[in-house]
Amino acid sequence: MSDTTLTIGELAKATQTKAVTIRYYEQLGLLPPSKRTAAGYRIYDDVERDRLLFVRRSRGLGFSLDDIRELLGFADHREASCASVDAKVAQQLDQVRGRIRDLQALETELQRLLGCCQGGMIDECRIIESLTRHDQP
Repeated sequence: MSDTTLTIGELAKATQTKAVTIRYYEQLGLLPPSKRTAAGYRIYDDVERDRLLFVRRSRGLGFSLDDIRELLGFADHREASCASVDAKVAQQLDQVRGRIRDLQALETELQRLLGCCQGGMIDECRIIESLTRHDQP
């Protein structure tokens, strides 16, 4: 065990993660089951803190929990090639680029709708008309 011992509250504060989320990640197996004090309180060490930070950073990059489980599996085998990690990150990058394209198309459509507006009354509103037309995708 490392030098630091943290309660779940201290771990939550140190990693900016809610305690309920920490317990959830334990249930999913992303974190090992916590050690317990004689009184039954959960305690964690630096290794678990670092693993939780790995999960948080991975979530911040948009990885799913299944992807994170896979990345953790890779991380647990330090002697293996990082080609699998590279492939997983490349896959995530492709997904992000796809979402960016979708958002750009959404932006274009919203700009088009806004350009239809001539002010005036709702009864004559081109945006409302466009949103209620049945021939629009």
